[in-house]
Amino acid sequence: MAADLAGGAAVGAVFGELLSGVVEASRTVAMFRGTLKELASTLSSIEPVIKQIESFDKASDKEHETKQLVEIIDKGQKLVGKCCKIRWWNLVKKAYYVKKLSGLNKSIERFCSIDMQTHQMRELKEMQVEIRRLGSNEGFSYGNGMFSKVAVVVGSCKAPEPPEIVVGFDEPLNVLKMKLSKDGVSVIVVSGPGGSGKTTLVKKLCQDKHVKEKFNYNIFYFNVSKSPNLEVILKRLLHVMDPSGVPEFRSEEDGLNQLKHKLENLAMNCMLLVLDDVWSGCITLVDKLMFNLPNYKILVTSRSAFRRFDTYYLKPLDDDYAMTLFHRSAFLQNDTRCIPGYIVNKVMGSCKGLPLALEVVGKSLCGQPVAMWRKQAKQLCKGLSILHSNADLLAYLESSLDTLDTQSGIKDCYLDFGSFPEDHQIPAAALIDMWAELYELDEDDAIINLNKLSDRNLINLVLIRKDDQSEVDDCYNDLFIMQHDLLRELAIYQSGLDPVEKRERIVVELSGNNFPNWWSEEKKQQLSARLLSISTDATFSFNWGYIQAPEVEVLVLNFRTKNCRLPVFMEKMDTLMVLILMNDGIYPTEVSNFQLLYSLFNLKRIRLEKVSVPSLGSSSFHLKSLRKISLVMCNISQAFKKGTNKMSDIFPNLSEIEIDYCDDLVELREGLCDLVQLTKLSITNCHKLRALPEGIGKLVTLNVLRLTSCTELMTLPETIGNLCRLTLLDISDCLSMTNMPAQIGELHNLKKLYMTGCSGCNLPPTITMLQHLKEVICDEETAYQWESFGSNPDLRVTVPKEDINLNWLQTFM
Repeated sequence: MAADLAGGAAVGAVFGELLSGVVEASRTVAMFRGTLKELASTLSSIEPVIKQIESFDKASDKEHETKQLVEIIDKGQKLVGKCCKIRWWNLVKKAYYVKKLSGLNKSIERFCSIDMQTHQMRELKEMQVEIRRLGSNEGFSYGNGMFSKVAVVVGSCKAPEPPEIVVGFDEPLNVLKMKLSKDGVSVIVVSGPGGSGKTTLVKKLCQDKHVKEKFNYNIFYFNVSKSPNLEVILKRLLHVMDPSGVPEFRSEEDGLNQLKHKLENLAMNCMLLVLDDVWSGCITLVDKLMFNLPNYKILVTSRSAFRRFDTYYLKPLDDDYAMTLFHRSAFLQNDTRCIPGYIVNKVMGSCKGLPLALEVVGKSLCGQPVAMWRKQAKQLCKGLSILHSNADLLAYLESSLDTLDTQSGIKDCYLDFGSFPEDHQIPAAALIDMWAELYELDEDDAIINLNKLSDRNLINLVLIRKDDQSEVDDCYNDLFIMQHDLLRELAIYQSGLDPVEKRERIVVELSGNNFPNWWSEEKKQQLSARLLSISTDATFSFNWGYIQAPEVEVLVLNFRTKNCRLPVFMEKMDTLMVLILMNDGIYPTEVSNFQLLYSLFNLKRIRLEKVSVPSLGSSSFHLKSLRKISLVMCNISQAFKKGTNKMSDIFPNLSEIEIDYCDDLVELREGLCDLVQLTKLSITNCHKLRALPEGIGKLVTLNVLRLTSCTELMTLPETIGNLCRLTLLDISDCLSMTNMPAQIGELHNLKKLYMTGCSGCNLPPTITMLQHLKEVICDEETAYQWESFGSNPDLRVTVPKEDINLNWLQTFM
């Protein structure tokens, strides 16, 4: 059959067969209905062009040029036939064939947007030569057909009509109209994750009466996608501006110059150019089409964020709008069925306000019996994602990952976000710890990957407190990450495609004592995962059972109880390098079995959140590999008490300690000063801390000392002068500090000093001895003090702009 088709079958005939088959299948095969309708829409839109090209090819004896399209159509017919045979319960094959159908759709679109346009451009050249030869201005004969010169410019620049009913976009529409009215803004980007409604929003905008009038109806729309064709865009635009002529240019630059010239001379410089679905690697297209004209605007939609342009980030729908859209998709106008409200709310809520998900899931349940609705709700109650039961939605969201570079490991970084609980603000510092050991990424590489994922709208970066300098100094305590719940579920789904014993990362969410089937002592499966994440709810009894996970390198444990017991199977995790222990409850949790940590001889990093930390100096074990401890919102009054062993014996290689928002820290114990190998000590937002120990001068290898927002800290100890290697000192917002000790002048290697919010702190004359100090960041009053000394010409005193926001409150929510 394939040979026959490729050998001479008319492209119009086989195309018609495929279109008929797809339309019929979309009516009868419910499990692929959404994908098949999308494919049918694509085929219907290009059917007139196919017929025109077929007649043209017959006249010119060039049917061989559509051979590739015939082959694609043949494969498509076979694929549709296979889809019709798949049973509804086979979700694995369903997901596989949804991808295949989406791939077929893209292949057809690519042929029509690139290959076909290439053939037409060549034919255009030949026709122009023929026009000149015949001297005809109206038309010319080509074989058995009569063609106008303008017919060769295939395609429309008109914006497609939006859906009949658009829900929840009134505010975004108003914001975009305001942005379009601003002078000096030439490019506006609408950015958001896949399925957030960017294209629908822009289509609605293009049909807005006021927008049309503003641009004198000069609104031109192009779907760019992954493989833009600038030549086609230029020819269509030039043809619209001068329908009497056939666009012709020698090069891309020549075409751009012609377009700009026509915009200037034809009084069409009032124009809106819409570039829909611009992929991250195609931003140069926008640059090329930018012209410095007063009323010429480019509106871009993209899953990526292009930071140098004015960008509007499209948010998920709120509950009221989401319910309205879901109802319109899930219920027919005269539907008399009574689906219980709690079931509707459960299913609607699983879509997390994503318009695509609301429509796709709603349509999949439209007309279905109550039993199907009830089954969907039960699956959600068991923790199964909506993605497990909706292959169309899954395939669409998975396309958001197509641009991730697997070689750089950025996709692995994305998949790791599933390791943290839903709606949890993920600390950037925790991810840096994980990726340093899993992928050997340094801090800069980790932050670069976070920004790449943010640019693609796969995550949202949340800066709790803006400080332009802190990032320069590798301080990321105020940087957090949020993620849309469906994108988190996509990461978990992707991580769970392999059999459990072969997965690189395993995410387990325990409700009560309901363990997954593979978690049983009888089966004793040995897991090969490098990352293991376990979350429990408030009813979990901590009867862990036993699993074998000897290759785990990162363990994330998340509790919601006042007391918790570490699992005994941790003892066998000989390769564990990073432990992140979090408590999502209100108060710090009491941890038993804490001594298990001392059996983890390869452990390099520990991060504890909302945990009551026992004395770290009472153990007879040594953690020789431990490099970093982070304690966030913990009770740590007992942690650094002097015990039976010196802290430096227990942690001989500990180089970094972070203590943040620990409210019970009143004074720092002398035991901590035994850690003479420390290079970084960060004690921030500990508002009850009143004094540092005199022994702090023993930390002679210390490079960085941060004491930010320790509001009751009154002074620094005199031994501070012994910190001969200190290069950075941060006492910002230490509001009670009135005097700085004279020994500060002995910090001969100090290069940067932060002291904003310390306007009441008097500087001693010895600061003139700080000859290597390059930068001081302080408030205006303190700046006057520094200027009055004025002995160091290389010193730069910076007064940052005050940043007032309440983002920090989210840390406690």
